[in-house]
Amino acid sequence: MPGHAKSHKVAIIGAGSVGATTAYALLLSGLVAEIVLIDIDENRAMGEATDMAHAAHFSQSKIRSGTYADCANAAAVIITAGVNQKPGQSRLDLVKTNYALFESIVPQIAAAAPDTILIVATNPVDVLTHAAHKISGFPVQRVIGSGTAMDTTRFRHELGKAYSVNPRNVHAVIIGEHGDSQLPVWSLASIAGMRLKDYCSQANKPFDKEHMDAVSKRTREAAYELIQRKGKTNYGVASVLVSILDPIINNADAIMTVSRVGSYEGVDDVALSMPCKLNRDGAHQDVPLLLDESEKEALRQSALSIKEVIESTKTA
Repeated sequence: MPGHAKSHKVAIIGAGSVGATTAYALLLSGLVAEIVLIDIDENRAMGEATDMAHAAHFSQSKIRSGTYADCANAAAVIITAGVNQKPGQSRLDLVKTNYALFESIVPQIAAAAPDTILIVATNPVDVLTHAAHKISGFPVQRVIGSGTAMDTTRFRHELGKAYSVNPRNVHAVIIGEHGDSQLPVWSLASIAGMRLKDYCSQANKPFDKEHMDAVSKRTREAAYELIQRKGKTNYGVASVLVSILDPIINNADAIMTVSRVGSYEGVDDVALSMPCKLNRDGAHQDVPLLLDESEKEALRQSALSIKEVIESTKTA
């Protein structure tokens, strides 16, 4: 997909809160020339696109509503369509309804845009990233789930608060499932070029299991708290989706924790998040992450948890 970023088109499937917020964030970013918003409720898609078009004089991008045929020649198609998570409901509880939806929409995208990159945001995102790969027939690098990119952002935010530093200066990742079995990689977390344990020792800050567990819990439960308070999450995930799209459009080779189908700690054919290099060809896992033994086992358990749900879709 050569050419200047301004020549690119991106389609967004789903004009709900995440899809519309993503479209607006992308519009204001000026990252692409054209944004097409597609929804089964054509009136809603048209209304959202028209409303945003009234703000387009602040951007060099254009936005409109469309149909699946308008995915043709899109650099990427972002899928946000699906049933939203309800209070008290896990992301994996959504699988049956949203899997059936993917069986309907993914073939239409693949037919219209056989060379595009799919970016999946619908939950449960790991299971549906796997589904999108299987249904589309696309190579694994061209089917990317937003995965733990949002969790990693939240993790760095929580660590920044805990240690009184800007989150941009915190290097730490969440891997595995975008959900309850997610894994914070404490062994590789660092601030100011020092492993977190060494930084805490030098800065006279706490680094103990109780403190670590509290940060992990706040990270893991952030989305549940937001859903309890406002019924949804949209701003954070929209910003993350634009951040995933940016290195794809600009061929930037940026590293982000996103979900991709592969083999993880002996569990084959499963999608989960690991650091990946993102460029115009998709997501690439070039260098294995150096985990300690307990983290390897936790990653395996996360993979098995996702695999169990994937297998359930085959018998549903």
